[in-house]
Order: sequence, then C-alpha cells, then structure tokens
Amino acid sequence: MKIILIGAVKFSHELLKHLINLNVQIEGVITTSKKSDYSDFSDMSSTCKKNFIPIIETSDINSNKISKWIRSKDPDLIFCFGWNRLIKKELLSIPEHGVIGYHPAKIPQNRGRHPIIWALALGLEETASTFFYLDEHADRGDIINQKVVSISNKDNASSLYLKLLETAKVQISEFFPSLLNNKAKTKKQDLRKSNLWRKRGEMDGLIDWRMSSESIYNLIRALTKPYVGAHFIYKEKKYIVWEAESIMKKGLDNIEPGKVVNIKKHGNLIKCGSGLIKIKHMSPKLQLNEGVYL
Repeated sequence: MKIILIGAVKFSHELLKHLINLNVQIEGVITTSKKSDYSDFSDMSSTCKKNFIPIIETSDINSNKISKWIRSKDPDLIFCFGWNRLIKKELLSIPEHGVIGYHPAKIPQNRGRHPIIWALALGLEETASTFFYLDEHADRGDIINQKVVSISNKDNASSLYLKLLETAKVQISEFFPSLLNNKAKTKKQDLRKSNLWRKRGEMDGLIDWRMSSESIYNLIRALTKPYVGAHFIYKEKKYIVWEAESIMKKGLDNIEPGKVVNIKKHGNLIKCGSGLIKIKHMSPKLQLNEGVYL
C-alpha cells in the first residue's frame, strides 16, 4: 500500500519514522513553508533524504500544485498528522482508501483547536488518542482506533504530548495490518455528544491572579513548552511562566490577589483568588520581593 504523509510538527515527524520502521511504503511527504504557524514545528527533510522519500513544502494544501503532485505519486492512502488547515473534497477523493487524520481528544467530544492545551487548562483527568477518516469538516469522520489516555495532575503539555505520541505509535502498529487487508472496522461519531473547542488567542494565556491557584497552575502547565507559555504583565513588561506549583494555605483570606507573600518553608508566593502560586521557572527573570503587587 502506497502512502503519502501530510504533517509539520514533531508528532508528524515521529510517526513518519515509526511508519518507516514498520516498512510502510512512503511515496512522499507534504509539509509546510509557513514554519512560524506551528510552535512544535519539525523539519522532516533530513529523515526523508535519508530514506529517499520525496518531500514538498506548501502554504496551501488544497492548491492545484499539491493535488497534481499527489496524483503523480498515485497513493492508496494519505495520513494527515499535525496540520492546521482543513483538507477539501478534491484532495480527499484522490486516494482510493481515503485520508486518515489524528486528533488527541476523545471525539466526538472536544473536536476543534488546541486539544492538548484545552484538556490541561480545563483540568480534565483524561483525553484520548484518536485516528479517524477525514471529511470536509473538523474531526468529524468515522473513528478507526481510539485509546483513552489518562492525565495526571503532574502532567504538562510536554509530558501529555509524549504520552499521546507513544500511544499513537502502538495504535498504528495495531490497525495498519487491517488497512492492508481492507478489514479496518470503523465507528461513526455521535455528533449529538459533540462540542467544538475554539482557537485560543494571546489573552487566553494571560494569568489573572484573581483566578484560583489551581486554575492558574492548569493554565501554566497547558501552555508550557512546546507551546508559547502563560504570561502576566508587570510594569508594562511581559513575563512568561513555564513552571509553577499550586499551594493551599489557610489564614490568608484577607490578602489581595496578586500580592507577593513570604511563607516560611515555601518562600515568596503569589496570592491568588484562592490558594497561592510558587513560580519555579519564568522568563525573563524577575525578583519577587515580599509585598510587591503583580
């Protein structure tokens, strides 16, 4: 079975290498010329060169140029992993066995944008690793394989990304033989149970110290690397918080949110709407002196 892979991020790259290790016949790779669109962008050119796989960059996956290039490779199937634009009907119709996409959420719930970020920011205790057939709508096609992935309170964007990646590798090894034999079992999504997560903006990453410390902790771990980081503004300067800890302590109800307080054993902490935050890693560095208001 001849495969083309579409992707632009670390996840795409790692699954490409996994497919190569499974001796899958990769006829070509399509990646992006807009690298700045992906915070976790990964350059797949060296892997393609090493394995004699043709690679092409594009800013428009639905262009005539790309359709022509795909047709020239005569693929049986296309994998689309880590791509932030919808694929239109013309391209979807090219491979005989369709286009398989991936979404790191328990669809039909939580379709849409930034699923890893929203799952952590909302404090969810589980998500899922899901392969499905693409149609013209976001994350709506028939499910091929779905595995639940637990989220611990210690997980952040980086660790959850890795959990999902390792789960996805196992899934591909499981279902790919059934694709070769045309025996893949699918499940239709019940869209009555569906919701659609929106695209996040810069203001979604702004720390408001009036929030609970748990909500702020969730926001920080959701946006840490490979993403852009949660931030706050102090004296008209932006500070990005990469790692923090939520601490609960009684007897501080009369302290205003945003004030730096010194707690014996913990040192300087920031009072929140409820609880406190200890910043462990931020950039640029800022001396948090007791009594200062952020």
